[in-house]
Amino acid sequence: MATTSPTASQVKSATRTLDIIEYVVAHPRPLVAQEIATALGIPVSSLSYLLATLVERDYLVREGRRYSPGKGLEKLQLHGTSFSLADRAAPVVRTLRQQLNETSSFFVRDGWEVEALVTESSHQALRYAVPTGDRLPMHALASGKALLAGLSDAELDRYFAETERQKFTSSTITEEKALRRELAEIRKTGFSSTDEEFSLGIIGIGRMVTISGEPAGSLSVAIPKVRCDAAMRERVQDMLARTASLLDET
Repeated sequence: MATTSPTASQVKSATRTLDIIEYVVAHPRPLVAQEIATALGIPVSSLSYLLATLVERDYLVREGRRYSPGKGLEKLQLHGTSFSLADRAAPVVRTLRQQLNETSSFFVRDGWEVEALVTESSHQALRYAVPTGDRLPMHALASGKALLAGLSDAELDRYFAETERQKFTSSTITEEKALRRELAEIRKTGFSSTDEEFSLGIIGIGRMVTISGEPAGSLSVAIPKVRCDAAMRERVQDMLARTASLLDET
């Protein structure tokens, strides 16, 4: 009995996805799923998944039962310089989440705080949700510590002089000497971490991202403590190192 290899299956899905986009774009009116399935010979069960993915990524828009081209298609015509930092970070964050199935985010610095520019939540029942748009304290998040470690000594002096560091849990490190020791270690290893410092039961692991040699933000993964053993930490660090390098132009 013949079997279909994973590679062949993936190629088939990619081909079907492109066929759907081209077919919808070529029509002057919105199309229902059954029309697309009949025209392209795609089983309705497979088509539903592909359509949902295209809608989620904004390549298609769904209005009722009908599908039409989405704004995401416009990005495919842009030059690289036209993409925002969020546009560039989104695929990398998505890859982190897909590979690890843990909540993954890209943070940027805003003064002495950080903001989640892009976040992808884990699909597991027990997971941590990162609020996008909220400004959060640098000292209590792995992403923030990664960016603090990238500051110059003069900037770090300013940080400690200008901030009052809140204690969110009994594990939150707020003392200057202790934080400086931790930041020195982050500079050596390239990785930051928090252990229930902002949210109980959550471990964060982060890494600073540079673009053209300059700090641009940080990637981080938030993991429920019950799932974060030594093997998981090693896997997360490996993925963070790989994905961070994808954003660096140099």
